[in-house]
Amino acid sequence: MAEFLAAPKPGANTYDWEVVLGIIGWIVLGLIAGAIAKAILPGRQGGGLIITLILGVVGALLGGFIGSAIFGIGLEEFWSIQTWIVAILGAILVLVIYGFVTGRSRKA
Repeated sequence: MAEFLAAPKPGANTYDWEVVLGIIGWIVLGLIAGAIAKAILPGRQGGGLIITLILGVVGALLGGFIGSAIFGIGLEEFWSIQTWIVAILGAILVLVIYGFVTGRSRKA
């Protein structure tokens, strides 16, 4: 496992390293999108910070999937505004669904 996470050697195939960095980027994007989505939604949602951040990661993935399937837009580069909008909208959607499933009220 440590060999997989080690920095690539010069001349080595960097594909594995790029995959690891891509996964870390998705997680970071989802964590931030979940925090932003919770700040955007009014009222108190159930679950703590950890649940919100996990739902943010799920929402970012869902937003990217829905955006690419329906609208032909997806998650491009990490710093692309399109990526952030799709991820945040997906996180909001997942938080709203989570609120309905858990029966939490969105009233303050």
